[in-house]
Amino acid sequence: MVGNVLILAGAPIGQVGDASPRLREALETAGVIAAEDTRRFRRLASELGVTLTGRVVSYYDANEAARSKELLDELLQGVTVVVITDAGMPGVSDPGYRLTRLAVEAGVRVTALPGPSAVTTALAISGLPSDRFCFEGFPPRKQGERARRLESLAREERTMVFFEAPHRLHACLAAMAEAFGPDRPAAVCRELTKTYEEVRRGPLAELADWAAGEVRGEITLVVAGYAPEATEPDIEDLAEEVARREDAGVPRKQAIADVAKAAGVPKRDLYNRVHGIT
Repeated sequence: MVGNVLILAGAPIGQVGDASPRLREALETAGVIAAEDTRRFRRLASELGVTLTGRVVSYYDANEAARSKELLDELLQGVTVVVITDAGMPGVSDPGYRLTRLAVEAGVRVTALPGPSAVTTALAISGLPSDRFCFEGFPPRKQGERARRLESLAREERTMVFFEAPHRLHACLAAMAEAFGPDRPAAVCRELTKTYEEVRRGPLAELADWAAGEVRGEITLVVAGYAPEATEPDIEDLAEEVARREDAGVPRKQAIADVAKAAGVPKRDLYNRVHGIT
């Protein structure tokens, strides 16, 4: 490709055979290749049979801000720069956005080599509606922050896609069951396109129980959006039930949580009604 262009290159998420001929060509001719993990990238290049002629530099979270400025200088000097992450598309929960923004502001041409994406792959095979969806990245690690984020998504009607680390999967699914309701349909997609690919589909509570055991590999979660039923529980009736439980000695906070969970409604909605918040 002609110089003075930034190329965002999609990398295989599991199978090397998913790499396109255009990716091979770009890697062979680029002046600079900014790779999230240089060792992993060189292994990919070797597996693709690519002979690298350009300079390979590291480009990851810790050095992204400083390196982006350096790479912009290269672009302004007429060098073709390829950004490639460990898997999937740059900028999607991976480095790439900062350099893209700088390049656009500087008037540098930005293009992409479309490639595999865990987001759309998981969405396609989840069995959940895919006509409208949103990508939410990694949920917050801290319990309180995660609960608040998920609570804010309780009435999101689009199918939601998340990334999550395997050692946090159980806690995340349990928090989702609490925020979205235990029966909300979901899919856990593990090791997509790889040898041990696995897709678990079912209600959030059931998936949380399954994830209590050892789960390994890269995880993508797909969760159905909020779909109110025609006979949605009346919030006034639920508030009265909370009052009855309080009279019986149940703490208000616990009563709200129990009633909301049983009725399958967002806890925040019931909390607001009980406390007169509009």
